[in-house]
Amino acid sequence: MISNSTSKTVINLHINGDTREILIRSADTLLHSLRNELGLTGAKRACENGDCGACTVLVNDEPMHSCLCLTIEMKDQLITTIEGLADSPIQKTFVDKWAVQCGYCTPGFILNCHALKSNHPKADDDVIEEWMQSNLCRCTGYQEIKEAIKAVLQEANESENTPS
Repeated sequence: MISNSTSKTVINLHINGDTREILIRSADTLLHSLRNELGLTGAKRACENGDCGACTVLVNDEPMHSCLCLTIEMKDQLITTIEGLADSPIQKTFVDKWAVQCGYCTPGFILNCHALKSNHPKADDDVIEEWMQSNLCRCTGYQEIKEAIKAVLQEANESENTPS
């Protein structure tokens, strides 16, 4: 049976707490669908081979490079983009710590930081370094990004230890 590459399928995606119906081709990447079909442009198109992390999103609270995911595989998954973290304290910390320059890589680092805070709230320098390896920045030299991540984790740990 020969497949028609122009045939499209309707699926529902669970993005940023909403369910969105989308018409896709079987070869569409999640990055393409987010940016071109849903208008969610926070995930950036850069290397398109999983090396830079500019397209990072969270799938079931785990960082994923959306350029490597097929949209069809995301059915029934919980997807969070940088738009889903609008006005989060993490964004403010990144700004306060000067962990942004051109901003192209920033959404990926913020999403990674959010997942790190959820999965490893007491991460040490080695764990932070490991998690940062999936994202590249050409502007900051990483020191400010590391400081922002450490500040986010410290704040989360302090609020956890504060009596209600």
